[in-house]
Amino acid sequence: MGWSAQDLADRCEGLGHPIPRNVIANMESGRRAGLPLVDVIVLAAALETYPACLIFPVGYVDRTQELPLQGLVPTWDALRRFTGEEEVFGHDSGLVPDFEVHTSLVRTALAAIEEEERARFAAKTATSRAQQEEAERQRTAYADQALSAKYKLRYLRRELRDDGAIPPDLPPTLHDVDPPEWAPETTSEVRP
Repeated sequence: MGWSAQDLADRCEGLGHPIPRNVIANMESGRRAGLPLVDVIVLAAALETYPACLIFPVGYVDRTQELPLQGLVPTWDALRRFTGEEEVFGHDSGLVPDFEVHTSLVRTALAAIEEEERARFAAKTATSRAQQEEAERQRTAYADQALSAKYKLRYLRRELRDDGAIPPDLPPTLHDVDPPEWAPETTSEVRP
C-alpha cells in the first residue's frame, strides 16, 4: 500500500488499538514472530483486509507453517482449515455449518421473493394471455421456492434455539420466518 510503519501505526491508533511503529517494524522484519489476536484483527482493519489473509497470505506465500514445530503446508489448505471450509477429521465444527446453511437459505428466499415480484409485474404488464399465464406460472414457482426456503429457515432456527444458540438476524423481508413468540423483544418494560 506504500505506507510507512508509522502510517500503519497511526491507522491502528485511529481504530482505538495503538500498535507502536517499532512493533510493526519488528513484525515486518521477522524479529517479532508472535502477535496477540487483537493486533491481527486491528492490523487487518487498518490494512482493509481480512484477518485470515494476514495469517495465511494466499497467493503471496506458497507454503506456510500452520502449527508450531510442524512442517510447511500449502497456504491455501491451511486457510481452508482455519476457516472451517475444509473439515478435519475429529474436529468439532461447532455451529459454522448450520450458519452457512442459514445464509444459503436466506439468499435463496430473498432471490425467490425478488423473482416472484418480477414475475408478478410481468403478469400485470403482459400483452397476451399466453405471456400472462407463463408469468403467473413462474410467479407461483418462485412463491413455492420462497415458501420452501422460509420453512427450512424456520426449522433450522428452531433447532439452533433448542441447542441454546442465537440464530443470525434476518432481513426485514423475512420477518415472517420466526413465529411471534420467537421474535426478539423490541421493547422493555419498566417494573416498579
